[in-house]
Amino acid sequence: MKHIVVINPNTSAATTVMMTDLVRVALPPHVSAEGMTASVGVPMILDPVQLEAAVSGVVDMGVSAAKAADGLIVCAFGDPGLEALRSRIDIPVVGICEASMLEAAAGGRRFGIATVTPGLVGSFAEKAAALGLADRFTGTRLTSGDPTHLTGDPDRLSKALALAVRQSLEHDGANVVIIGGGPLGRAASELQRQLSAPVIAPIASAVALLLARMAEADARAAG
Repeated sequence: MKHIVVINPNTSAATTVMMTDLVRVALPPHVSAEGMTASVGVPMILDPVQLEAAVSGVVDMGVSAAKAADGLIVCAFGDPGLEALRSRIDIPVVGICEASMLEAAAGGRRFGIATVTPGLVGSFAEKAAALGLADRFTGTRLTSGDPTHLTGDPDRLSKALALAVRQSLEHDGANVVIIGGGPLGRAASELQRQLSAPVIAPIASAVALLLARMAEADARAAG
């Protein structure tokens, strides 16, 4: 039996439960999952300062979790602490932003992001550039209103994100749109089912990438 840990850099235990449940849905029967929640920080990361502040907690949680895990998912869209954690442990670690961008850009597709956090828009562009995907990234479309209020109203959130998806496809030239945010995980899954437009749910992307990298690690160990 393989085991993975879902690291929530936010302090919301409810968000951890929701994201871990989404991970479990995407896992094969022989892989289990548990969630870890940051003990300090904010309930929802909204800006670069909060993103950077989350790094040390992610690394601490990841180093601890790696003792009994086969793989880790950093479940915040800015991927805080991802590279630092990779340098500290020897099991596969993926981030939901990185994983979703790699999936979105597959086959040369152009991709956009629909999300609720204006303060993090710059970090999304930086991530695309760091992955060598700047030429395929069409930009970020934002919902209107306060992000924390919006995420507390699932119906309103779904409608607002659906509008942002359409804007990304129709006005920015995206072929596919990522729903950008760990706390938006349930909305992303629902929009995949509701919309005919191509939508990527980052948590599912991260599960697929992590399973592939775990399989590669097993093959190297056996070979």
